[in-house]
This record gives sequence, structure tokens and C-alpha cells, in this order.
Amino acid sequence: MYWGSTFEQKAVAKMLTSFEERNSGTKVKPLFTPDEYDVKLNTLVASGSVPDVAYVPMAMSYRLAEQGKLVNLFPYLTKYPELAGYLPDAYLWYGKDQLHGVATANEIELLWYSKSAIAAAGVPAPPAQAASAWTWDQLVENAYKLTVDQNGKHPDEPGFDAKRVKQFGISISVTYAAAWYGFLRSNGADFADPAGTRCLLDTPEAIEVFQNLQDLIYKHRVAPGPGQLAATGDDVPGTNVLLKTKRVAMIVDGHWSLLDMNQSKVDYGIGVLPKYDQPFTTSQVAGASAVFAGSKHVEEAIELFAFHIDPRYVDLYQLGLWMPQERKYYEDQAAIDSWTKNDSHPPEFRTAVVDYARDHGVPDLRGRLKNLSVINSDVLTPALQEIETGKRPAAAVLKEVAPKITAKMQGWQHTQEL
Repeated sequence: MYWGSTFEQKAVAKMLTSFEERNSGTKVKPLFTPDEYDVKLNTLVASGSVPDVAYVPMAMSYRLAEQGKLVNLFPYLTKYPELAGYLPDAYLWYGKDQLHGVATANEIELLWYSKSAIAAAGVPAPPAQAASAWTWDQLVENAYKLTVDQNGKHPDEPGFDAKRVKQFGISISVTYAAAWYGFLRSNGADFADPAGTRCLLDTPEAIEVFQNLQDLIYKHRVAPGPGQLAATGDDVPGTNVLLKTKRVAMIVDGHWSLLDMNQSKVDYGIGVLPKYDQPFTTSQVAGASAVFAGSKHVEEAIELFAFHIDPRYVDLYQLGLWMPQERKYYEDQAAIDSWTKNDSHPPEFRTAVVDYARDHGVPDLRGRLKNLSVINSDVLTPALQEIETGKRPAAAVLKEVAPKITAKMQGWQHTQEL
């Protein structure tokens, strides 16, 4: 059982055919579920009719593991050596020697840009190497040059009309944690203390990050506010569309956008995120993959589990949707070339993505912090939406919400070295 786009559906079908060919006598029934995935999977769990192998939303995966609904994969690591070769942050532990799955792909956040928009404004391309990453001030400076209203005026020119912006310089989500967590860590801050029981969003370093995000919209006027990108209703076009139409010149978004960029024939480039102190990006931005304990064919299910994220058999890596989880695909040159040396990956991909992910990735909060889904829905998301609307400065919002978040915190998830 899995979700995804039609591109992903085709790739998964191809992978399952390959699995059946290599495992004579085993048949796999795909259950493609693009809509209301959480609801439908919860219904299957409640009825006892669970899939054998499935994508599982990250927070749900921990809940199901603790309820004994998922197979503990730890005893199988020796039998299936490929399972023991993943990146350390890929593993999802729910206790000592208790491993309920892995993040399906090692996705990271990047700075995407329109090559033609950059060239037209005379702005240098965003750096593709972490060592050369722009500072935040450099990002703002270049975003001014890339922002123009319908009359061709920039935000620092008299007569600029912020209500009739033709092209925004930059777009960064204020409410999506993966978009801002790398900035938080880059500025020496974190979401929580080492115990995971006290929220640190009210620290000066964290406040600076969120105030800077708010300032992009309301002080500098180089980023869109809520609703300014929506084409119809509340639907915001994808990153590929925004760049292709030059509605936005630069966007912080995940690596998974690469597939749509190529399919849409966007004239794009990839850069690393701007930095404060040390360069960081959010990594492991993905759902979980797991084997269900109710399976009547556990051994075959585990074989499929190992197979379904193996770049040798799944072309979603070569096509640009996924990044591998095995270490060798970031360390061994031949392995790196096997998924990146093709027309789907631009020349800067090696430094902007492979090296960047390996050396500067910090794992997504969703796979690390307990009770995050409740924290998000009850207190964090409403607070971030208030910052996004510009109603109050970041300091006022975060100092108020941090104690409320602390009251709901239950610590970091278990981690373990193999």
C-alpha cells in the first residue's frame, strides 16, 4: 500500500514486476492510495485487514509500532545485510533493539531557482556548494533584485506596488517545519533541549530565524504572504509551475521537486540553502516504510521491503523523485554515478545535493520528536500561521507558545547505532 503521484505509481508498478520476476512464485498486489491515506490505512488497521508492506505516515508509524502492529526489523538485519547499510538517520527506532521501519527516502531541502529569472536580474546563481552558501543578508539582497511589480519596480524603489507583484524574489514556508528547521540549526538553535522536554523556540536565535522569515514578506516585501500565490481558491501551484511562469524566482522546497521540474521542462538550477553560521539542511523529509505484523508472509514481506527502496530496481532515483538511503550512494563514486549520472540530474547535483545531504543534513523533526503531530495541530501550527500573517512579531508569538509546547513534549525518539 502506498501513496504518490502518477509518476510514482508507474515506477512502483515497474518495481513490483521486477520483484515478481526475481522471486518466482511470489505475487504482489499493489494498493495505490493517493487520497485520504491516513484515514484508509487506519480503517484497515482497525479491521485487521492490514497490508503486508506499506508507506506509513511518520507519526502514525511510531504509534502503530508501540501498539505491536509493525514487525520489529532488528532481528532481520543480519539476514538481510542491505538493511544494515542505510544512513544512520534513516532508521526509525521505538526502543532498544526495536526497529519498526525506515524513512522511505532521504529527501532534503534545497534552494530552487529559475535560471532565466536570475540571468535577467543580473543576480549570481545561488551557490551549489555548502562552503560558499549565501548568508541570510545576501539572500535578502538578491531577493530585492529579483522582486518586481507590474510596472517593473523593485521593493526598494519609490512607487513599488506590493499588491501587484509580478515576480517574487523568494518563497519559504513559515509553517512547514522541514523548510525552516535547517535555518534553526544553522543559527545555533534547536526546537527542543537535549532531553526533548523543553521547547527552545523562544530563544533569541530561534526568534531571529522566524522574524527574518516574517520580514521577507512584510518588511522587505520580497516573498509572498498567505494567499498571494494561490491561482484558484487556496491551491498554490507547485514549485515547478511557479518557477516556469516566473511567479517566483527562488523557492525553498524538497529534492522530490526534481521529477516534476524535469517532466515540466523547467529551466531550473539547484543551490544550497543560505546559512547563518554552519550550513545545514533538513534531511529525511519523508514518510516511513514498514512491514505489518499481521502479514501471513513476513519473510516475503521483508524481502519486498528491502527491494522496494533499492536503487538497482526502482527508477525513482534515476528519475529524480527519491534519494537513496544506503550509505554507499553518497560515498562510493560508482554508486553515486549509478543514480545521478543521467539527464535527470543537473551538473551541480553532486555538490548541491549528494555532498550537501551527506555532510550537512539534520534529520526532520517528524522522525525524531515524540508527540509532534499533537503539538503541531494544537499549538505550533496556529502560532506559525500567526507569524505568517504578520499580526504580531515573532518574539511575541514564540515567547507565548513555547511554554504551551513544552507542556505537551514527551522527549526525543529513541536512537541507536548499528
